[in-house]
Order: sequence, then C-alpha cells, then structure tokens
Amino acid sequence: MGNKKLNLWLWKWHVIAGLISAPFIVLLAITGGVYLFKDTYEKGRKDTIVKVVPLTKTFSYEEQRNVADTILGEPHTAMIISPKDSLATRFISGKFGNKKSIYINPYTNTTTGKIADSDGVMYNIRKLHGELLMGTVGTLIVELIASWMVVLLITGMFVWWPVRNWRLQGFFVPRLNMGKQVLLRDLHAIIAFWISTLLILVLAGAFPWTEVVGTNFKKVQEITNTGFPKSWMGVGIAKPLNQAIIPLDEIVAKTKKLNLPGEVQLDFPKGPSGVYTVGNTYYPDLNLQQRFHYNQYSGELVLHQKWKDVGILMRGRMWLMAFHQGQFGAWNWWLMLIIAIFLALSSAAAILSYFSKKPKNKWIVPKVPKNFNASQGVIVIIVLLGLLFPLFGISALVIYISGKFIKSKS
Repeated sequence: MGNKKLNLWLWKWHVIAGLISAPFIVLLAITGGVYLFKDTYEKGRKDTIVKVVPLTKTFSYEEQRNVADTILGEPHTAMIISPKDSLATRFISGKFGNKKSIYINPYTNTTTGKIADSDGVMYNIRKLHGELLMGTVGTLIVELIASWMVVLLITGMFVWWPVRNWRLQGFFVPRLNMGKQVLLRDLHAIIAFWISTLLILVLAGAFPWTEVVGTNFKKVQEITNTGFPKSWMGVGIAKPLNQAIIPLDEIVAKTKKLNLPGEVQLDFPKGPSGVYTVGNTYYPDLNLQQRFHYNQYSGELVLHQKWKDVGILMRGRMWLMAFHQGQFGAWNWWLMLIIAIFLALSSAAAILSYFSKKPKNKWIVPKVPKNFNASQGVIVIIVLLGLLFPLFGISALVIYISGKFIKSKS
C-alpha cells in the first residue's frame, strides 16, 4: 500500500511537471531537430563565398590579412588555415554568436564575401531553441523546462516500471486495439522509455549553456581546477620584446607542417606579450585536439598542449555539448534527429492523452491520499535535485506552497 501511495504521489508530480513542460518540450524538440540541418541548409549560400578557382600565383597571407582588416575596419583576431587550394582564406573577428568572417580569394586578393553567425534563418532557430527569442529571460525558462524534464524522466520511469511482470504489449509495443486513450498513453510511455537514457545525455549536454546550472558548473571547474588551463588561450606565457613581429606567412607555414586533423585555427597575438596560438577542432576524436603557442617575435614554440592537459570536467562538458549538437559524425547526427522526433511524438502524445481525459473547462491532477507522507529518502532526492537544478527547486517550492494555500482557503 505504501508503494501504491508513493506511485500516486509521483504520478501527481509527473502530471504537474508535464503540464508545465510538455508544450515547450515539443517546441525544443522540433527546433533542435531543424537546427541539425543547419550545414545542409546554408551550404548553397556559403559555397559561392567559400569556394574559389585555383590559379598559379597566390598573394601572401600578410597581404590577404591587410585587405580583410581594411574591409572590417579593425584587425581580425584569427584565421582558418585552408586545407584545400580551392577554398578562400577565412579571417575571423568576434566570438561565439557574434563571430563574423571575411573570405579572401588568395589568387586575386579580393573578398569573396562575408558571413556572420547571426545571419540567416538557422540563427533564429538556434535562438528560439536556446532562449525562446527572449534573451536571458528565455534562457531561464528553457533551463526551468530542462530541469523539469529530468523530474519527468525520473517520475515517469518509476510510475511506468512493471510491478508484477514484463509484457510485450503496453511496455514495449503500443496497444493498437484498445482505444485512443490507451494508444496515446502507450505512445508516450514506451517512446519515452526507449529514449530515456540517451535523453539524459542530451540534457546533460544542454545544461552548460544555461544561466544558473551552467554558471554553477563553471564555478566548480574553477574551484577544482578542472577546466581549461590558464595558458590554454596563450595568456601570460610570453614577454614583450623590442623587435619586429615575424611575418604571418612564417607561422602559417609552421602550422601547415603540423598536419593537424579537423579545422585548424590560428589566433593572432593579443598585445605585445601575446603569442600566435594554433589549435584544431576535431570531433571524430577529441583526444587529437592540440594547441601550439609560438613566440610572435622569434617564431619559437613556447608551449605545446594536448587534450589530456584540459581538466576532466571541461573534457566531459565539451564531449556532452558536442554530442548534444550531433557533431561526432553521421551516427551522432542521425541519433540526435531520431531523439528529437521521438521526443516530440512522446510529448505530443502526452498532451493529447491528458486533454482526451480531462473534463471540459477544468484542470485535473491525480489525487493523493491525505495520510501520505514522503519518506526521508524521497525528500533527500528532491532536495538534491533542487540543489543541482535550483530553478526546479524554487518552482517546486512555489507549487507546493501554492497547493497548501489553496487547500487552506477551500
């Protein structure tokens, strides 16, 4: 009987969490799935800018950089080392969502065009997915929904788990001949069960972008010294000298000899004590990512860092974020697309199931026996979840107090 009461109590909170989250989850699943097609969607527009016709003579990288800086009106901060002769040289300014790129044809030393990360439909899709087009407020809402999704998974698994025995229908295969309500219930529960473990990984990859959990995670990294090394960006590892900076072409030549896999970026020195920093992004095997810091005056190697030099929490965080975005190759891309589709279907089925049962003009939640009291173990779990996901903890407390207040008034 105790387990039955606990089941009802968890079912109540599962419904409450679903009412709060389900419509947003459908939106996040759809926008996340659409964003997976970003590269395919933008390929046509970018190809006309990125691709060039190879000729015999090329201009120096220093000359190309001067043209790019003149167009921008200020110095660029980095460039991408082109892996092919048929690609324009890309110079970068800004960071993250504000990153802008100017492409220079190395054979004519003229620009082929500009591309900003904030251009195009997919940028708005990403903003809708991450912050509901509402800035910081939207980011907090998305974080709240993601936090409640964790609760939905935990409570849903407990409520769904077979008490007596496992059966094929109703637990692994939807029952098609028992009416609409049963079918909707099965579609929701069975799909959610099959993707639950992967969904936890997807959510773990989303939280680093959030305002509260993401910020707290960064603080833990700082306290435990498990983030990027302070020297990772080349800060504080060299001293200014009274001599000329070596030509950009000399550093590019050194970079090409490294034969690094993936996209290779060369960051320009920041001030007199800065260094040239070479780093590669290679999602098929993150362990092959490295960084090389060169003295901007002599060209000598100051520091060489490998991925193992990065703190364990940062390495785990970067893996989860890449997994969340489907960046590990075709298998990862298809897996994320399938999860997005199934999550949208499961959530939509839950919404339809609820509205097919509830009375008109009335919201209902499962009733729990008045003499039920959550065990200390359950309370500890809730407190831990509230500490790990503060927005969940605050919202759960508000809902609990509101329920007590409504009861006292009735």
